[in-house]
Amino acid sequence: MGDEGATPRELLLEACRRNNTDLLSEVFTSVSKTPSEKHSPTEQIAQLLNTATDGIGNYCLHIGATYGSYEVVDTMLDQEGLEVDPLDRLEGDTPLHKAIRFINGLPEGDWNDAKAMAELLLDAGADPRIRNKAKLKPFELVDPRNTELRSILQKAEFAMMAGDDVVDNGKDEGPTGSASDSD
Repeated sequence: MGDEGATPRELLLEACRRNNTDLLSEVFTSVSKTPSEKHSPTEQIAQLLNTATDGIGNYCLHIGATYGSYEVVDTMLDQEGLEVDPLDRLEGDTPLHKAIRFINGLPEGDWNDAKAMAELLLDAGADPRIRNKAKLKPFELVDPRNTELRSILQKAEFAMMAGDDVVDNGKDEGPTGSASDSD
């Protein structure tokens, strides 16, 4: 049995734990150079990102959020086809839940900088309305003293609930002329 080193999955998860963007780039390059008749390089990278889990069912975004690996999470979120709300097997948490837990574990003085992880996930489309197995939304996990993060999550949740109800005040009324057949 040959010793060929770590698999792309193992390297990906390690990059997420260590916030190692160089290792992440190496993994992406390696995966995209692997020939596939069925999938483009972009699809291969997305497939790896969406299927790679650790032994307890955390996906790469969960691991990056758990460790506060901002740069790696940012790079992964730039990849086309990435699922931003996978649920981990143990708690049913999304990466946003994990980011909130990470922020809660920091000293209060570090909360302002760490909230960037939650904002990054929200900007990428993470849904703050998803409840975990304990029936908790990310907002409900936030330390009550962290009013700024609570406000960010409330606004994001409201924006998602409003969805298509947002009124566009633009004057674009389509092609000119009447839609009726009469002259």
